[in-house]
Amino acid sequence: MNKETMVSNRKLLGIAGLGWLFDAMDVGLLSFVIAALQKDWNLTVQQMGWIGSVNSIGMAVGALVFGLLADKAGRKLVFIITLLLFSVGSGLSALAPTLTVFLILRFFIGMGLGGELPVASTLVSESVDAKKRGRVVVLLESFWAGGWLIAALISYFVIPNYGWQAAMILSAIPAFYALYLRWSLPDSPRFQPTVKEQSVFEKIKTVWSSAYARPTIMLWVLWFCVVFSYYGMFLWLPSVMVLKGFSLIKSFKYVLIMTLAQLPGYFTAAWLIERAGRKFVLITYLIGTAISAYFFGAASALPTLIASGIFLSFFNLGAWGALYAYTPEQYPTAVRGTGAGMAASFGRVGGILGPLFVGYLVAQKTAISSIFSIFCIAIIIGALAVFFFGKETKQKELA
Repeated sequence: MNKETMVSNRKLLGIAGLGWLFDAMDVGLLSFVIAALQKDWNLTVQQMGWIGSVNSIGMAVGALVFGLLADKAGRKLVFIITLLLFSVGSGLSALAPTLTVFLILRFFIGMGLGGELPVASTLVSESVDAKKRGRVVVLLESFWAGGWLIAALISYFVIPNYGWQAAMILSAIPAFYALYLRWSLPDSPRFQPTVKEQSVFEKIKTVWSSAYARPTIMLWVLWFCVVFSYYGMFLWLPSVMVLKGFSLIKSFKYVLIMTLAQLPGYFTAAWLIERAGRKFVLITYLIGTAISAYFFGAASALPTLIASGIFLSFFNLGAWGALYAYTPEQYPTAVRGTGAGMAASFGRVGGILGPLFVGYLVAQKTAISSIFSIFCIAIIIGALAVFFFGKETKQKELA
């Protein structure tokens, strides 16, 4: 690889990663804002669950719509539209006077977020050499940990003193800078609009054809299980800490400590993915997530709670990095955005159900340990889907 290509790849990673970071900042802040809104607006646990679920409904719609659009209009254009949608919606949500208005804005923010993530990983996958593709996509995902870390810092220092509205404004302003940088980003070298363009239905039919049905089923099961457990656990993390008897400020502090473990989770996954392969990293990190989720739910003593929370962050976010590297590699260029977008969209159904599921069970006085045991089982199902139906794609050229 020549020097010019290396510089180009770093620029692509930096610009795409910045958008990813601000998206993560928003999702991370939302988990803390939910806990703050519960006190400000006297929300029930069911209403708290709906905030996370409406966000995921938007993500499901965005992943499907923008995934299809990315195969028709190009990765770069969709990349810009999704970040604009997210940035404007995030800023306006700080002005929301009622829960209803806040939920409507969360839907549009979710659309931008859900559309950007699979398109970003597709763009980076198609722009990087096969030998480094997996590592670079996982490094792209590592920006998510940076965003969560910033969100935790803002929540700990800003929300208690200046309110959740100030935190939402802070998440929106820098995203416009990423939008400005993205204008100079070249589109995918593999994307070539053809004279005879496939229709949406033809693309969907291809994704479910005999050649791709097996990886599609595997991805849909995997995405559903991972997203269901992630949004069920992580959007409720600060609130769960409060339910376990800690004050709001202390829960923010402990989640901040747990969030630090996300970065080594990504970096170890990035190091392993080109050495041990995608399947090994996904299965290992998913099993690690399942074990950590079980112990976190069962923990009552603070040291056990923080230790299991650290391992939960480490393994879960490492698995996410491998998931985004693995997904676009299952399809040819003509339907890569569609295939990745559809898998992510179906996964977001899990993101809708996860937060609602927790809210419903908490309202029924179900033990936190029982709730996290269910997430543990879901993650193991995802790992089994990869083990039995997944194929290794390490260092293979994209079709």
